[in-house]
Amino acid sequence: MGSALPLGEPVPADGSFPAATTADPATPFGVYLHVPFCRVRCGYCDFNTYTSDELRGARQDQYADTLLGEVELARGVLAGIGPLRPAATVFFGGGTPTLLPPGDLGRMLQGVRDAFGIADGAEVTVEANPDTVTDAVAAELAASGVTRLSIGMQSAVPHVLAALDRTHDPANVRTAVAAARGAGLDVSVDLIYGAPGESLEDWRTSVRTAVELAPDHVSAYALIIEDGTKLARQIRRGEVPAPDDDLQADMYELVDDALAEAGFEWYEVSNWARSEAQRSRHNLAYWQGTDWWGFGPGAHSHIGGVRFWNVKHPAAYAQRLALGQSPAAAREVPDVEARTLENVLLRTRIREGLPVSEVLGEGRRAVAALIADGLIDGPSAVHGRIVLTRRGRLLADAVVRALTE
Repeated sequence: MGSALPLGEPVPADGSFPAATTADPATPFGVYLHVPFCRVRCGYCDFNTYTSDELRGARQDQYADTLLGEVELARGVLAGIGPLRPAATVFFGGGTPTLLPPGDLGRMLQGVRDAFGIADGAEVTVEANPDTVTDAVAAELAASGVTRLSIGMQSAVPHVLAALDRTHDPANVRTAVAAARGAGLDVSVDLIYGAPGESLEDWRTSVRTAVELAPDHVSAYALIIEDGTKLARQIRRGEVPAPDDDLQADMYELVDDALAEAGFEWYEVSNWARSEAQRSRHNLAYWQGTDWWGFGPGAHSHIGGVRFWNVKHPAAYAQRLALGQSPAAAREVPDVEARTLENVLLRTRIREGLPVSEVLGEGRRAVAALIADGLIDGPSAVHGRIVLTRRGRLLADAVVRALTE
């Protein structure tokens, strides 16, 4: 059911911002809609999601109406700090958004449209389990205004899927992609590498299969073992091996080479797109630090320099909204030091990199050493930007540490 929420200061019951908060009309505004439901809990997952027997007082069939209550509250709160901005991106994440009927997702999207407007050419993404996507589902999503489907493929190899507790039929990935294409939707596929028992050849099979699907975008994430998950307990008991860092590095190089050969270009450490237009604009907004409101239990938001996050459980979330209260659990206004660290952490991950001028003190003096170590591209640094080499992408955490000491 996800890790613990961070600490912070209380949020007023009406959800109002600190007195000095303003929203810059020129800053893009994104919307994240969290759907916290899954049929089963994957052993590696630390997201704020719930199976049917974990809901305890919340109902999946009432969820869309509950979330629309937060949308209405947000409209009033945002109107108090500046002009309302249309959503440049909307992202349905989870959980498994496609466990809800497409009509519910469409109503949620219409609620965003009614409250804020949706910008012309907006990117509207729905994450999907392959087993839940049919021609009819894809067509209804497209008719509601969805433009992009992000399909949770994870692997093409049955024993790897089993190690991850993924229950979908691998053959349905191709069916889901075909349904999305038939409805005129852009397609992204998500992969995970480094699962217990996964060999380099297994990973090669998954990458080759993903390329053959001809998506517009691919995400490939190294498996991370989160405390409190089933997989963490299995590793601690010695039932399965922990991920091998060297093998994961080989897997990253394999996918980077294969995708480059297929015409994809990396634009973030774990993401590749066929063109700049097919990058995930919503996720780029996170990495670039623009504004977004996250709706739903446990969702996080960033507006005008203020960060806040909702209560985690769907029942607590619904109860607060039923009382006309903000579902926000707490908030913070990061100081200059925290924002500098965050800026380096996020913006070094993207292809455009980070201006050297935004790195302070000892961090700026570390740039030359990072170039010498082959972690930062030298010519880019000469022109004032910190851009990771592929080796730098593999050791991104070490780069961030060096730049923020």
